[in-house]
Amino acid sequence: MNKRTLVFFILISVLIGTWAGVMSQGYLGGDWRVICLIGLGATMGSLILLRLTVLYCIRGWDYFNATMEKTSVEVLLGGMLGMLLGITIGFILGYPFVVIDIAGEYIKFVSFFVCGFLGLNIGRKKAYDFMNLIRPTNSKDSLALYRNDKVLDTSAIIDGRIYDVALSGFLEGELVVPAFVIEELRHIADSSDYIRRSKGRRGLEILSKMQKHPGMKIGIYEGDFPDEREVDMKLLRLCKDLDASIVTNDYNLNKVAELQGIKVLNVNELTNAVKVIVFPGETMKVNIIKEGKEDGQGVGYLEDGTMVVVENGQEEIGQEIEVMVTSVFQTAAGRMIFTKKSKEGSRISQTMQKLQEVNLFG
Repeated sequence: MNKRTLVFFILISVLIGTWAGVMSQGYLGGDWRVICLIGLGATMGSLILLRLTVLYCIRGWDYFNATMEKTSVEVLLGGMLGMLLGITIGFILGYPFVVIDIAGEYIKFVSFFVCGFLGLNIGRKKAYDFMNLIRPTNSKDSLALYRNDKVLDTSAIIDGRIYDVALSGFLEGELVVPAFVIEELRHIADSSDYIRRSKGRRGLEILSKMQKHPGMKIGIYEGDFPDEREVDMKLLRLCKDLDASIVTNDYNLNKVAELQGIKVLNVNELTNAVKVIVFPGETMKVNIIKEGKEDGQGVGYLEDGTMVVVENGQEEIGQEIEVMVTSVFQTAAGRMIFTKKSKEGSRISQTMQKLQEVNLFG
């Protein structure tokens, strides 16, 4: 508060205090001490009330501006159209009750208020559906009258594999990144912890890379949900408002979204679904990187992260060798492939070939 405003408030408060003291003279008599005390109290009370009123008005105006900046044009238009439609319906429903003497006006007012409030909320939540109905469509997208957007979670952006999935063309619709997710990435990138800072910077780099790619449809949602503190709850609210799917690697968010009826696209589940299928007898090359649990075993990994256990492969640590698959097991932690070195597995291969010849020629 600047000096001019403070002086103005003091002058107004003094005028109010003087008026209160003069008016009290007719009720309390001519005791000047009582009149001065009342005037001083009215002056101090007026000054405090004026200051509080101005502070709350400034805060309310700042909150209004911040909300308008974060709210998209589609949501604003949808809310206005929904409120106008609700008021119209409320007028139609409440008009017949006007003939009632006293209760009619109250019923009409309640009908206006309830229908207008419902119309505002429905229009705000279904704003994108309204825009799709108004927005002209050509022959190519006339069949796509529904939104098929995907909202990206912080974990999915940091993971980075969503970039390759989107680049492959298997995702339909637009990728939506909320502004509060970008803000969370910025906070992670500014963290004092080295690992968190690296993850945050990686997420920002992936997001920038996706925005610059001409073949990806990615949009920034500027809206926010001030009544929700957690980013996960904001994401769920956004998916419901947009009727969109959520892309995440967060296990807890995955389960909560499924409970609320939101479609979840989990990159980890996609990775498990597209892993290479191998059969006993096939050969492959694998780099042995460490020892196995059993004596003499060596362990390597395929490009998709599948563990490969090589019998008698402990001596080959640090080398890439050719192995032959003997068996495949699916466990709770993932898939495990058991193999033997090709030289040691040649006899198994010959046996399998003889069995195939027996089946073919009887």
